[in-house]
Amino acid sequence: MDYIEIHCRVKPKEPWADILIAELADIGFESFSDETDGFKAYVSACSYRSKPVKAIYEKYAETGPEKLSFEVLRLGGRNWNAVWESNFEPVMIAGECLVRAPFHVPNPDAAFEIIIEPKMSFGTGHHETTSLVVEWLLEMDLEDKAVLDMGCGTGILAILAAKKGARPVTAIDNYLYAWENAQENAGRNAVHHMRVLHGDASLLGRERYDVIIANITRNVLLEDMEKYLQVLNTGGVLLLSGFLSFDKDTIFAEADRLGLRLAGEKNQKDWVSLKLQKS
Repeated sequence: MDYIEIHCRVKPKEPWADILIAELADIGFESFSDETDGFKAYVSACSYRSKPVKAIYEKYAETGPEKLSFEVLRLGGRNWNAVWESNFEPVMIAGECLVRAPFHVPNPDAAFEIIIEPKMSFGTGHHETTSLVVEWLLEMDLEDKAVLDMGCGTGILAILAAKKGARPVTAIDNYLYAWENAQENAGRNAVHHMRVLHGDASLLGRERYDVIIANITRNVLLEDMEKYLQVLNTGGVLLLSGFLSFDKDTIFAEADRLGLRLAGEKNQKDWVSLKLQKS
C-alpha cells in the first residue's frame, strides 16, 4: 500500500504545529512525526483528498503563522517502514511505561513495557494525546475492569489496560491497517484476551464497560460521546483525548449536557485530556 506524506514547515512552530495537526487529523491523517521545522503527516494514498488539504493550507497561509508550506510526497509501503524505523525512538511515560519497537533494547526498570510496530497506525506514545491517556491508565486500578478503546490505532492504550489486569478488553478502529496492526501488537505483547474490531461506534451494542478510552478527534468525540455513554456502566470512567485547549469548552459542554461529571484534566503543550465519570 502507498501512503501520502505531507511535510509541513511552519514558523513559529508553537502553537501552529499542534493546530495544523488537529486540522489534518480531522480529515483522516493518522500518523504524525515531529520535525525541527514543523512535522510530517501520513495517510494512506487511497484515503488522501487534495481539496481538504488545500483548504487547510489556504485557511492558515494568509492569517496564521509567519511562514507555512506543505510539501506532498507519495511513499510506498516499504519506504514508510524505513521512515518510521529511522524516527521511532523508545519513550518512557511517567517514569513507568516504556514504549519501544521490536528492534529496541528492553528496559528492565520499566514497570510496564509495550512493544509497538506502528506501521501506519497512530499511537506510539510520542504524541501528547496518547501519553496523556497512558498517564491516566497508570493511575487507575483496572483489575478485572471491562475496557473499551475507541479509535485504538496501534492498540497501545488497550494493551496497557490489559497489562494492568483489565478484562475483557475491546479495541475498535475503522482503518483497516490499524485493525490489523493492533492485532499484531497485541500478539507481540502476549495480550491474548484483547478483542480488536474493525469499525466505528456503530458496533457498540449490548456489552457494557467500566472504562472507555476515546483518543480520537474533536469532531468524532462530539458526534459519538452519547453512544459511549450508552454503553458505560454507572460510575464508569470516560477518558477523552485528541483535542486542543481551545476546543475544551466545546467538548466539556457536550459532556455536561449528557450528565457526565468532570473527574480530572491533564494538559501537555496545547493538548487536553479529560477524565469524566458517569453518575
